[in-house]
Amino acid sequence: MLMAHPAVLADLLNQYATLHALHAEEGSPEARQRLDNVCYTLCVATGTRDIDAALIAARHRLPGACSEDGSTTTGG
Repeated sequence: MLMAHPAVLADLLNQYATLHALHAEEGSPEARQRLDNVCYTLCVATGTRDIDAALIAARHRLPGACSEDGSTTTGG
């Protein structure tokens, strides 16, 4: 599976957070479509089928992400 670059994932996560904070899901058709597009792209970029799984997967692929035991994935 192709892996999205961490910078792309970080950008998508920021877009999602912004749209979610602005309640885009309750906004104009354009805002809802933008949120849908970001959700879809996150799912494709992470190889997942729903936004919750995509958010988790994207966050774990960012530099410095922590595993479930609290250790970093970047080594050290």
